[in-house]
Amino acid sequence: MRGINTLRRNLLKAALVVSTGLATLAAPVAAASDWPEKEELKFGFIKLTDMAPLAVAYEKGFFEDEGLYVTLEAQANWKVLLDRVIDGQLDGAHMLAGQPLGATIGFGTKADIITAFSMDLNGNGITVSNDIWKQMKKNIPHENGKPVHPIKADALKPVVEKYKEDGKPFNMGMVFPVSTHNYELRYWLAAGGIHPGYYAPHKGDTSGQIDADALLSVTPPPQMPATMEAGTIYGYCVGEPWNQQAVFKGIGVPVITDYEIWKNNPEKVFGVSKGWADKYPNTHKRVVKAMIRAAQWLDANNNANRPEAVKILAKSQYVGADYDVIANSMTGTFEYEKGDKREVPDFNVFFRYNATYPYYSDAIWYLTQMRRWGQISEPKSDNWYKEIAKKVYRPDIYAAAAKDLIKEGKVNAKDFPDFATETGFKPVQTEFIDNVTYDGTKPNEYLEQFKIGLKGSDKI
Repeated sequence: MRGINTLRRNLLKAALVVSTGLATLAAPVAAASDWPEKEELKFGFIKLTDMAPLAVAYEKGFFEDEGLYVTLEAQANWKVLLDRVIDGQLDGAHMLAGQPLGATIGFGTKADIITAFSMDLNGNGITVSNDIWKQMKKNIPHENGKPVHPIKADALKPVVEKYKEDGKPFNMGMVFPVSTHNYELRYWLAAGGIHPGYYAPHKGDTSGQIDADALLSVTPPPQMPATMEAGTIYGYCVGEPWNQQAVFKGIGVPVITDYEIWKNNPEKVFGVSKGWADKYPNTHKRVVKAMIRAAQWLDANNNANRPEAVKILAKSQYVGADYDVIANSMTGTFEYEKGDKREVPDFNVFFRYNATYPYYSDAIWYLTQMRRWGQISEPKSDNWYKEIAKKVYRPDIYAAAAKDLIKEGKVNAKDFPDFATETGFKPVQTEFIDNVTYDGTKPNEYLEQFKIGLKGSDKI
């Protein structure tokens, strides 16, 4: 196999040099100076539909177009994935957006991880067991016999209070302490007056359950449905296809998507160690180029390629779930209660709305939630939030990759931010389930708006 790869690489190099034109001496030199320093790469991922840009970049030949020979390898869980990026067993990986930030500030594993590519927007949901749904349902307004969406955690609050009165813990699952799922589940619960608990790492307490009404714990994504079916947890927040799997198995009901909690929220990123990025800058830029093309393909022509993408993801080496289960969300619909399928065209977004651009304001939102729930124990200045965001999120690398693709005629400049004027901060965002507004340039002012959560000089 290595011999075949070497032959293919040499042929590709020759083709690239010829394509630049041998009429001038400068062209081959330019091609050589931009050649990837490392050509054989191994990337990790977790079996979720939002790993799609990696699978598509591989299957459609976008990595090879950049002179990269990539192996994609499913990982057991998010901790193993991060550890393997840190120790060099993986060159990079599909990561939770909070992982590079958490590692950089030293929550859990301490390491310098960066991202130059945001993999998607939205894509998660919160599911409860059939029994909990039955208890919640009477608290939800209905129209034409169907629940009115979005369903707020207000409907769950009386259920949680009854469990507390009976001395029973109300257990819910999320995928990792620094996952979007953890913060989205906490956000939704707190917006409904349910306290999801605090972390106190300075006291050695990383359970996240101090003062909690609902007890959140880590469950790997593919195990969510079975764990709920066994009664260990009563609900969970996870990415697809594991919410729709609960519907297909008849064991639970997705009650809300993260699109309804925070419209067009950032989800996963592609993360590498800073040392790797510094050592292989050309390789890194070319990886980002391939993934931009994959993301564009996924959203092209109003999601026209999604059925083909679902076929790819259904393969056992990627997500390995049934085609119909993956298609339920990937093709623009989402099924809540069995038979209640609704149009959600932006449930998974990979390229639209500048989804791939690594915004500083996205990074700062995650940091505010780490502070809100005690993962950041001490108060921090607004400047601190901005400095960490700029250390971890690298729009400069993204812009270099995009500019190359524009120059090559593979993408259009109009589909990207104006790199000459882009600040990395989105305009003030208002579309949250609790109607709180978010301005990424004022993180402490943002935290002051919440009734539940740490702010200012608060400490556990």
